[in-house]
Amino acid sequence: MTHVEHLPAHAGSAQEWPLWVPHELRSAYAERGIEHPWLHQVAAGEHAWEGRSVVIATGTATGKSLGYQLPVLSRLLQDPRAKALYVSPTKALGHDQLRAVRELGVEPGGSAGVRPAAYDGDTAPDDRDWAREHSRWIFTNPDMLSRGILPQHARWHMLFRRLRYVVIDECHIYRGLFGSHVAHVIRRLRRICAKYGAEPTFVLASATARNPAESASALTGVQCAAVTDSDAPRGARTFALWEPPLTDLVGEQGAPVRRTATAEAARLLADLVIAGRRTLVFVRSRRAAEVVTLTARGHLQDAGAGELADRIAAYRAGYLPSERRALERALSTGELMGAAATTALELGIDVAGLDAVIVAGFPGTLASVWQQVGRAGRRRNDALAVFVARDDPLDTYLAHHPEALFERAVEATVINPHNPYVLRPQLACAAYELPITVAETDALFGGEVARDVLGELTADRVLRRRPGGWYYSALGRPGVDLRGAGATVALIESDTGAMIGTVDSGAADGTVHPGAVYLHRGETWVVDELDLAEKVALLHTENPPYSTFAQESSDIRVLQVHRSVTAGEIECHLADVEVTSQVLSFQRRRTATNEVIDQTALDLPARQLRTTAVLWTLSSRLVDSLGPVDEVAALLPGALHAAEHASIGMLPLIATCDRWDIGGVSTAMHPDTLRPSVFVYDGHPGGAGFAEQGFERIREWLEATLEAIIACECADGCPSCVQSPKCGNGNEPLHKGGAIALLRRVTAALAQDAGSCAADGAAR
Repeated sequence: MTHVEHLPAHAGSAQEWPLWVPHELRSAYAERGIEHPWLHQVAAGEHAWEGRSVVIATGTATGKSLGYQLPVLSRLLQDPRAKALYVSPTKALGHDQLRAVRELGVEPGGSAGVRPAAYDGDTAPDDRDWAREHSRWIFTNPDMLSRGILPQHARWHMLFRRLRYVVIDECHIYRGLFGSHVAHVIRRLRRICAKYGAEPTFVLASATARNPAESASALTGVQCAAVTDSDAPRGARTFALWEPPLTDLVGEQGAPVRRTATAEAARLLADLVIAGRRTLVFVRSRRAAEVVTLTARGHLQDAGAGELADRIAAYRAGYLPSERRALERALSTGELMGAAATTALELGIDVAGLDAVIVAGFPGTLASVWQQVGRAGRRRNDALAVFVARDDPLDTYLAHHPEALFERAVEATVINPHNPYVLRPQLACAAYELPITVAETDALFGGEVARDVLGELTADRVLRRRPGGWYYSALGRPGVDLRGAGATVALIESDTGAMIGTVDSGAADGTVHPGAVYLHRGETWVVDELDLAEKVALLHTENPPYSTFAQESSDIRVLQVHRSVTAGEIECHLADVEVTSQVLSFQRRRTATNEVIDQTALDLPARQLRTTAVLWTLSSRLVDSLGPVDEVAALLPGALHAAEHASIGMLPLIATCDRWDIGGVSTAMHPDTLRPSVFVYDGHPGGAGFAEQGFERIREWLEATLEAIIACECADGCPSCVQSPKCGNGNEPLHKGGAIALLRRVTAALAQDAGSCAADGAAR
């Protein structure tokens, strides 16, 4: 245990119901035990009622749902012609919120009835027809909105003509490539509403965020106010940071291996259940949820508490709704004392009354940490939270720098709607729905970049240019995968030929190569064959005691530099780059211990990726300052390589991404810069905005990277600091001490020239 933080209780601040809330709605809430709203709920409701788009960005269990229900239901009850749309990132969350609205019972009947209804991939055809014709509040997701509603807007003309509110729930989920696509879906929605004479008000709900108003405005394209201070009551919390110890096992290059976060979480779960505390463990994968559950049950048996083993369960996506509801009910009543869960329980699903939450490994964002921790103490009860660090630079940093959790603002939500790889399919879809005018290219779609993409679509005969704008002219209806990057590889069961899913083709080499262990819908598969020409991977079900990690090498070429800053002997750039990468091999590591079993070579083709990178370079004078020429020549490649690995692991602290979303290259002399250089690039075509965040906050990022390396107690480098699980060079060469010396000079230069860097960056 590296730190304990005591977070005080908060009493809450209730308000009177706004005058515009109908009596029947107040009565409905009162019957559910809600006598008065909280101050932040009223503040958000007032914005929306007055027609101002707003984002409610407060923590878990602060009543964000009531914040958007108040204005929407009030409007629907008072205006029998008004309609509303609810959009959530998952079907499960949408159905939960639909159920909550139905349970309020505000259905006076006749033309004024709200008649909320789901319209998603699980909705039966007859129910879809009923929802389109009769419902006044449609609950859907961005995928169905893009694929099933917007292209058929003529059939939905009554919805678009009368649409008064659009609720976008858990909007912090819309980040990176997915968020960039969803931003365009919302712009397509706005232009169709405008065609039918409507201009809806947007009400967004988010976890706490660094810049909620800016992020919500970027997502929707309309100016949004922000309500960020919660006035809901909350019990006191004790928050502990926990770092698993190093073991006698050794990994790659003889580096020490820590006990796994899942093993530590399982032991803590068993201890808390024995103590009578209802506990939830958050893990990063469905398989990990099952592993933690089984391991904790084993600890209970060993401790002589076997009668409690059946009171621990796994909770993850993939269960039937009835199974999921039964688990939620059992957790709330105390029949179930513990559960291991994926993020299926993070997104607003109401499981109340828990005593403790264990977060096994950083979930990707600080916002997610607080969302998960907020599951405990939801009824004004005191609660315990434990963050268990994985063998990862960022987790190491957080375990030794509590201020990064308790004093740092949560991340910005990063999207890049101007990515041409996102714009191309989205503009095709928009033109299919309505011709795109010149004015719309500037007002909605990004100006010059959009016009360039429209020109490409015209040259490819997807669109046709006319005086009135761009018209769709290709055969068939366009489509877009909002959660992927375009082309996909089909996953086929070897024995039956049944299709079990897809993966992005750009990620196939690293995730479904021959021999890979692949998790899909809660099941573990092993890949038999990958045929890139046919875009097919063959798999069979198996549950091996190991995981696999693809290792790749990369070369990088600078295409165009967009922004630059100079800080003494350091130059920092944001640039378009072309990355040539190749998966060379994969490691098998024991699931229980993370120990390397073996490494297998692969024969896969090289791939090219055009994307965005942040890079920093060193002058010859700075290199000379590191020491004698011969010593520097020996340590510099390893120092740069170690700094690159650690900085990749730390970028998620700055940008809302995962280390698997980004890549890197380091070299003692790059042919395009003619200097020692470190590149960190977005792993998506065209970039997703992560590299730009790194460039804008490079001093903060590299200072945190330096601290993470220093904080690790290993002697020569390990996975907690400078080793990477996907390094194609076998984590060789690496020089931990050299990386520390190098980063100290880099961060000192950035700190000394902070003012001039900011001014230079703004100017350029």
